[in-house]
Amino acid sequence: MIELGVNIDHVATLREARRTYEPDPVWAAVEAHLGGAGGITVHLREDRRHIRDEDVRRLRELVHIKLNLEMAATEEMIAIACALKPEMAMLVPEGRQEVTTEGGLDVVAEEPRLKGAVARLADAGIVTSVFIDPEPAQVDAAARIGARVCEIHTGPYAHAFHAKGRDPRSAAVVAELHKIRDAGAAVRALGMRFNAGHALNYVNVQPVAALPGVRELHIGHAIVSRAVFVGLREAVRQMKALIREAAVQNG
Repeated sequence: MIELGVNIDHVATLREARRTYEPDPVWAAVEAHLGGAGGITVHLREDRRHIRDEDVRRLRELVHIKLNLEMAATEEMIAIACALKPEMAMLVPEGRQEVTTEGGLDVVAEEPRLKGAVARLADAGIVTSVFIDPEPAQVDAAARIGARVCEIHTGPYAHAFHAKGRDPRSAAVVAELHKIRDAGAAVRALGMRFNAGHALNYVNVQPVAALPGVRELHIGHAIVSRAVFVGLREAVRQMKALIREAAVQNG
């Protein structure tokens, strides 16, 4: 069964909009768990624009499902991860000016540095994931640095889906989906776990969920957006139902 990891960064974004203490990301994590999430993802950014260090510490202590710490491969973040020991650390590129993570990590260009980061995280007992574009060279490099998980960037697929009238059969959408599928096959062939995420929502998630061998989907903005209207527990439940339906139809 495919797991759903819920990114709760934007719960903290709402809190930071008023520079106050609510809504509480830990409460959001509990609600996501009760809705069927198998894991919680948070991105502790260098500028602390949403998630704070204290949030990660409290999530580590209080949440009973898997914690995935999304992070840049900096000395500061590696030290924080090694101290807190989330179940998984996902290495991502990070830019101060970006609204959200744009594009995959260039493992090929940064292979020596990232290999050292992965080794340090592994020594601390942390599974390391890398967020990469669906390119064969990046998959191969991920295996060389010792990553155990590759999260394939689904943003271009999601953007094509929206631009082409939400038609899953359009040539552009099919081409992007095939890139994800082929990258996932390469990930699995090299003994790594195939995860996927970025810009997935209630309309475009099922074709990705139906891909062979995908283990986890990480989704945040769409779920938090729907939660404004139906509550977070119900928003997670609805997304989980779509993923389960797609997986069953594929199986």
